[in-house]
Parts: sequence; C-alpha cells; structure tokens
Amino acid sequence: MASVSEGTLLWQPSAAAQQQSRMMAYMHWLHAQQGLHFTDYAQLWEWSVTEVEAFWESIWHYFEVQSSQPYTSVLVERVMPGAQWFPGARLNYAEHVFRHATDTHPALIFLAEHQPLTEISWAELRQHVAAVTGALRGLGVGEGDRVVAYIPNIPEALYIFLACASVGAIWSSCSPDFGSPSVIDRFKQIEPKVLFAIDGYPYGGKGFERRDVVATLREELPTLQQTVLIPYLNKDATLEGADDTVMLWGDFLATGAGHELTFAQVPFDQPLWVLYSSGTTGLPKPIVQGHGGILLEHIKSHALHFDVRPGDRFFWFTTTGWMMWNFLIGSLLVGSTALLYDGSPGHPDMNVLWKFAEQTGMTFFGTSAAYITACMKAKIEPGRDLDLSKLRGMGSTGSPLSPEAFVWVYEHVKPDIALISYSGGTDICTGVVGGAPLLPVYTGEIQCRQLGAKVEAFNEQGQPLIDEMGEFVMTVPMPSMPLFFWNDPHNERYTASYFEMYPGTWRHGDWVKITERGSIIIYGRSDSTINRMGVRMGTSDIYRAVEDLSEVLDSLVIDIDIPGKASYMPLFVVLREGQTLDEGLTRAIKRKIRETLSPRHVPDDIYQISDVPRTLSGKKLEVPIKKIMMGMPIARAANPDAMRNPDVLVYFTNLTEQLRKEGKLE
Repeated sequence: MASVSEGTLLWQPSAAAQQQSRMMAYMHWLHAQQGLHFTDYAQLWEWSVTEVEAFWESIWHYFEVQSSQPYTSVLVERVMPGAQWFPGARLNYAEHVFRHATDTHPALIFLAEHQPLTEISWAELRQHVAAVTGALRGLGVGEGDRVVAYIPNIPEALYIFLACASVGAIWSSCSPDFGSPSVIDRFKQIEPKVLFAIDGYPYGGKGFERRDVVATLREELPTLQQTVLIPYLNKDATLEGADDTVMLWGDFLATGAGHELTFAQVPFDQPLWVLYSSGTTGLPKPIVQGHGGILLEHIKSHALHFDVRPGDRFFWFTTTGWMMWNFLIGSLLVGSTALLYDGSPGHPDMNVLWKFAEQTGMTFFGTSAAYITACMKAKIEPGRDLDLSKLRGMGSTGSPLSPEAFVWVYEHVKPDIALISYSGGTDICTGVVGGAPLLPVYTGEIQCRQLGAKVEAFNEQGQPLIDEMGEFVMTVPMPSMPLFFWNDPHNERYTASYFEMYPGTWRHGDWVKITERGSIIIYGRSDSTINRMGVRMGTSDIYRAVEDLSEVLDSLVIDIDIPGKASYMPLFVVLREGQTLDEGLTRAIKRKIRETLSPRHVPDDIYQISDVPRTLSGKKLEVPIKKIMMGMPIARAANPDAMRNPDVLVYFTNLTEQLRKEGKLE
C-alpha cells in the first residue's frame, strides 16, 4: 500500500446518523431539562470538563442510575489523587446489568475454537449468576473478599464476576496464557479467598494444559480457602490429589441451586475489581476501581461515544488479562448483547473473527491495531467475502493505528463505518480519547477527547500545547480513576505513578498532539520517545515507515542517551520468511525513514531479530529494552514472566556487551 498522509478526511457521519445517535439524544435532553444548548461536540466537551460536577450528575440522571440511598454531593473536591465522587450513594454494578434483562435478544453469544456458537439468554444469565452467588455465600464470601479467576474469555468468567459484584466481593482475573510466576505476582498481593481456574485451553488448533499451574497457584496462595476447577479443555478433567478445598464447577453450582439473586447495596467507592499494570519493570501494580465510578464511565462510553443501543451486538477481541475484557462486558450496562470469543484470531485463518461478525450480526467490532495490521498484511477482503451489513462501528486500541490501517478499514471492510481509534488504559479502565458519532474520521487521528476527560498536551513547564507534541496529561479527576493501589496505604506508589512530574495533574505516560480541530495523535510512550538532535518523535512514526516495507513484519526502535555524545539509535526488524537483512534491504529501510521522516531519524544500525519483545497484552517493550542496553540487568529491567516471549531478552543482553566492546554505548 502506498504511503498515506496523516489528517486526510476519510469519512463523515450522515446528518441522519448524527440526529439518530445517542449523543444527539443526550444533547437534546440537556437542552430540554437544563436549558443547555450546544451547537457541536467541541462545545459539549468544553462544558463537560469545565462544569465537571454538573456533567457527571447529568450522566447519573440521564441514564437513570439507581441507588438505594441518595448521594449528598457529586464531587467533594476537585483534587487528584483523592477525589471523592457521589458520597452517600449506595448501589450495585451487577444490578444495573440486569436492568436490561429481556427476552427480545440474548445477553451473550459465545464462540470458541473447540465449541460451536452458543446464545445465552438473559434468563439463563440470571440463573447462572444466582447459582454462583448462592455458592459463594455458602463459602462465606461477602463484601470486600477477593475472588480470583485463572480463566479465558468464556461465559463462566462473566457469571463469576457478576456474582462477585452482586455480593460486594472484589474480582480479579488473569488469562491462562499467563505463566504461574506472573499470576502469583498479581494474585498474591491481594490475598484471595477463592480461586476459579480451568484445566486448559485451546489456541491455534492446539490444546494447552494448565492443571500444573493451578496446582502451583494453590501452593503459593496461602489465603485460598477454596479452588473451583472448570473443565474446559477436557470435560472430564479433575485435579490429582485434590482434597475438600477443591470442587468441580458442576458441584459448586449445585450448592447454589435455587438461590434468589439479590444485590448488596455498597458505597459508590466500594472496590469492584483489581486490575494490574503490565509488570514489565517490577511487581505489577494492583489497581483498584469502584462500583460507581466504573458504572458511570462505562455507561457514558458505550452509549454516547460508541453509540451502543439496546439489542446491539458488541464485540472486542480480548482476553481476561486485558482491561478491554472489563470494558467489553460493560456493554451489558446499556442493553447490548456481549459477544465473547476464545481462541486464536488467526486460526484456521485470518478471517475467523470476520466470520464471527457475519454469524452474529455484529454491530461493533473492537480489536487491536496489531490485528488490523495483520489483516492488511494477510491481504484478506472481509468486506467483499462476507456479509457485514449489520456492522456500524469498528474500534482499535492497544497502540497507535497507522494512517494506512485507517484506509484499509474503509477500503476492505466497509466504506460507511465509524472507525474509532481508542486510547486510555488499565489505570482508568476506559479510553479518554476516542470517538464520537457526530465527528468525521481523519487518517491517523483519534477523533476527540472523551466527555469528562480534560486531556491536554503539556510542555516541561506544565503549559498546554496545541499542534505540538507534549506530555499526555489530565487536569481534572474522573470517577473511574483508581481508588487506590492495593497494599499502598499512604498512596506512595499511586502518587509516584501519575502525579510526580506535575503535582495534582495526572501524567499518562504518552507523547500526544492535540490539533486545532480537537483531534489527537499519539506518538508512543513518552519515556521511550526518540530525541535526535533536539527533534522529538514518537516511536510509532518510525514503525509506520519501516513496517510499510513489504519485507518487514515487525520492528522495535530504541534511542539511548550517552552522556557527552550523540545518542545511539538501533533499529530491530523482524522479516518475512525467506527475507534476510542484506545491504540492499538495509539501504531501503534507511531511505524509507529518511524520505518519510527525516535524515535525523535514520538509525545508526539495523539488526534482524526473530521476534519483538512484547508484554502478555502485546505491547512492545521499548523502555525495558532501553534499560537493558543502558546496562541494567534483566532482572531489574524487565519481568520475563510478564512477557509473551522472554527468551528474546538474552539477545539484547549479548548485543549490549558486544556494542560496549565496540564503543557504541560509551
């Protein structure tokens, strides 16, 4: 595909689509109920981040949030950290999910590599959650107890989570592609009472046993009182040497049969779940978010920004180890059918998820930028070969989406579709920059800052920038920001993570540019930014240029500061099978960067590698590799157990020694 310039208009919603959107209905309601008139999204956003309390209170009333006790104020004080939202209110996240129970459409549709498409009705969902709730109560699980799950993206995960929320317990999950050290690093910190786990899982046509990991977890988590094994890979699976602290899923459900589903009324800031930072540079941070904050944020995001309506079919390709699973199930809060898929996105071929979209009448398809790029390189034609007539929207997150990938969606998926490039993070379990159904789509740009998210680009002095790259910050609090980190009584880790550089302002850790029209371009992590002779550039710009070459599958670039000398910038490339990094390809890569970016950003050296080091959630390990190449031992620079491919770290250690001998790093 030929190179595509950033900022080219690709698509505009029709006037009729804008008028029919939930965003427009909300704006009409604001006018009718509060006399507020906004002519466009920019005005609405400005109000939402200026009149913060009025905005979030309007979300509460517009979506008719239910609480058994009223709140005494919306926001006690605009401070970060420590903002207190809706004190006095008592409610329950799970209760709001079941407000939408209906027999007109299913609650869930599930597909796995080894299981056929299955629809689960709202009545069935309630029955399953009620049984799990009764069984949990039978084990003595109540408000504040931690329940953990080592489980794929399957319906049972949702049943258990909703049951935890119903009783006021705290949920936490890891995907079964995590090895035991990574899971222990996460779960041990929160001292769980009950563990749910599968025996194994299918991926890419192969089965992966996990009962040995489950046995290790039972040994290493001393606070466990009960383990429940869910036979998934093998329906007859059991745990060898199990005692009465282990139950099979069927037996567990039987103990809760006939239980009536009720919902504990908990404070707005009652912990709902614990998520974790990637853990690539130390022990993962256990991030605690609350019932009320997540409830409000996910209702707002799904209904207003993704335009999800009752009866829609919402999908995001994710695992239970990524916050997008939590976001996916949040679509139930607005009456959608949640679509769950477990398996490889490339098995038996790259069309498997697109066929899932056709089978289910999917209305929104969420995925990662890496997946869209993989579809491009596989040269598939989902829009031509499959019926995607119900599809109205598509989302991309995880890393910046290249302009070429934007164009691919409109040329090879559907010409009339709302493409939302979405960015936020585990820290707030949502996106803070993304889409709006009133706005056009430009290549390489995120449409807007989300309502209630006062996102700015700061320079080193803490001054906001427009049309210049700066630190991605947020200057007003949001309800889904962490309540705290587990075992961080004085908020030291929490404060150091987000508020050290700009006290009182949330620093997100990315380089971002906000354009004159309010769109956003993200350039990569701010602590891995390329700074060549004073010209700063995000790593995504390099990747876009290099990976546009047909020979290159993947790449990694590192800029290493050397005191008293120019920095050293190596580029690492993964090539297609049969390709080698010869003199001709090396010249082609350098020429591409020179012509696309600038001569300053041509790498000092290019190395062919077998694989780019990535976290379990797929992020490139730019900062840890930078630390290794600056001389830090692997044990301090990166956590191999939080990686997909830890074996590749040895290569960078060996290369660092070689480069030091050559004088390139000194």
